[in-house]
Amino acid sequence: MHYTKAMAEYKLIMPKMGESIAEATIISWLKNEGDAIDVDEAVLEIATDKVDSEVPSMEAGTLIKRLYNEGDVVKVGEAIAIINTSGDSIQPDISEEEPAPAVQTIEKTIEVAKEIVTTEAIIKNGTNNKFYSPLVMNIAKTEGISAAQLETIPGTGQDGRVTKKDILSFIESGKSRTSAPQNHPEPSTAKSPTVSKTNTSSTSKDISLHPGDELIEMDRMRKLIADHMVMSKHTSPHVTSFVEADVTNLVNWRNKIKSDFKAREGENFTFTPIFIEAIVKAIKDFPMINVSVNGDQIIKRKNINIGMAAALPSGNLIVPVIKNADFMNLTGLAKTVNDLANRARSNKLSPDEIQDGTYTVTNVGTFGNVLGTPIINQPQVAIMAMGAIVKKPAVIETEHGDLIGIRHKMFLSHSYDHRVVDGALGGMFVRKVADYLEQWDENREV
Repeated sequence: MHYTKAMAEYKLIMPKMGESIAEATIISWLKNEGDAIDVDEAVLEIATDKVDSEVPSMEAGTLIKRLYNEGDVVKVGEAIAIINTSGDSIQPDISEEEPAPAVQTIEKTIEVAKEIVTTEAIIKNGTNNKFYSPLVMNIAKTEGISAAQLETIPGTGQDGRVTKKDILSFIESGKSRTSAPQNHPEPSTAKSPTVSKTNTSSTSKDISLHPGDELIEMDRMRKLIADHMVMSKHTSPHVTSFVEADVTNLVNWRNKIKSDFKAREGENFTFTPIFIEAIVKAIKDFPMINVSVNGDQIIKRKNINIGMAAALPSGNLIVPVIKNADFMNLTGLAKTVNDLANRARSNKLSPDEIQDGTYTVTNVGTFGNVLGTPIINQPQVAIMAMGAIVKKPAVIETEHGDLIGIRHKMFLSHSYDHRVVDGALGGMFVRKVADYLEQWDENREV
């Protein structure tokens, strides 16, 4: 098919949505082929393990081709749609004949060959001449799905290709268990169904269900979070150092200013921006905490971008990122923390707001926990958990001798990647954060 006019094309690309995110699922198309699109107008909705988001067009024009279907899993950086930006009405030239069947076959072969090169070798499998991506083949291998079973899965992807969603639906439906050949006889006494293993626990055995047990399927986000956590533990040898900080001055100061801040700014002033400020200061003192590992190389980050773990109503976790936190004052941090937390809970974060973090903080004290051992958010090398602030009797040193008094105290838990952060650096860093919190100026204005 040819066009009567040369047109200016804009390729809409699957955006980057986090350093650990390599692909996204198309939830729904908001525009049909032939629809007009304005600048910054949303074209489709996508989903990852961390966020659901709309993808806008950076150019105005007409959508002439949707390259993927709803439910397809698309790699970051790949074109997902083609938009005509010339402003002309593009019509196919019906005066020219379609290529002969032999030419069509050659063109299709070239198209498939290009796809093989650009998608890290699509794998041909089975007798029905279908092609399966490495991701689908890996899932099939992990779940024990045979080639014969794989061929029975209906594909909803481009050219009928089996997508990640297709094979996961097949697994969840139980077909892989019921139709898979048994390598050993079932015990005659086994009466309960079993929970099949998933990618999140590929080495675990099937677990028997007992009367009264409830079987709950993980949602997409929980499955991917689980995979990310397991990957982090496999990647980084975790070490955790703990420090208890006396934050009495800090607590008294916040109690003094929070009402005025609420009246002036219309927002609450929480402890989180204070913790973030102390961490930023400590990173400036120990910049080798603000790094990533790439093979046998260390990437020392220039920007200080602090991720703040936030719990969603679903119970899942998301980590919005405060970019260039070292350039913000305490009021700016407080407003940014509140904004990101509120929009995280309402699922209104953009992809850019959950990527490029260089260090993460999680406030486990929010749930009444006094300390925790957090898992590193790859590809970062460290994360800090802030425990609950509690009143404790403590020894107070004075010029007249030691006294017993009531103090506000909290634990700081610092987990770090022992490949590049030794105990001395990891321990000194968390101690420095505690020092900044303990030395808080009660006369500070905000």
